[in-house]
Amino acid sequence: MELLKQRILQEASMLPGNVLRTDTFMSHRIDVALIDRIGEEFYRLFREVRPDKIVTVEASGIPVALSVARCFGLSCIVAKKGTEAAGENDYRARLLSYYDKQDYNLRISRLFLERGSRVLLIDDFLATGNTIAAMMEILRAAGATLVGVGIVVEKGFQHGGDELRNRGVNLQSLCIVESMENGITFRTQR
Repeated sequence: MELLKQRILQEASMLPGNVLRTDTFMSHRIDVALIDRIGEEFYRLFREVRPDKIVTVEASGIPVALSVARCFGLSCIVAKKGTEAAGENDYRARLLSYYDKQDYNLRISRLFLERGSRVLLIDDFLATGNTIAAMMEILRAAGATLVGVGIVVEKGFQHGGDELRNRGVNLQSLCIVESMENGITFRTQR
């Protein structure tokens, strides 16, 4: 998605530890028009797999997931992250966050995720794939099917996306950052 790439090149900042900050348009200050364009693109990419649940992980993936859910006419389920123990009415998995190196309990209430659900998982960033792996564990426990994963920005040099694709996950990233060594470069996508 060329518009997204241009915004990254113009506004994103690189921090130590391969952190790419997009808070000027995707998280701290949200460009709603851009987020809606992203939601529409994910709808185009995934409409054929007919999801019946749109799921994201708190926090900065929420705006994009809401836009996607609006396009599909569905509600959005937010998996909660916390250090407290999950309740007995929750599906849960452990998650080591790449961004802040903290260990979390990731959880979704059993009230919102039924057996047989067709889940489209939406998130803002993909680095190592830890978040997607934890969500896949929750979906297995719930008896739900992962029909696709939509990622706004994949950090290809960290190989989480490549590993997920090799495992057969229907993963679509709007842009893949190939390197952050001497500025940001993007992987050429099909």
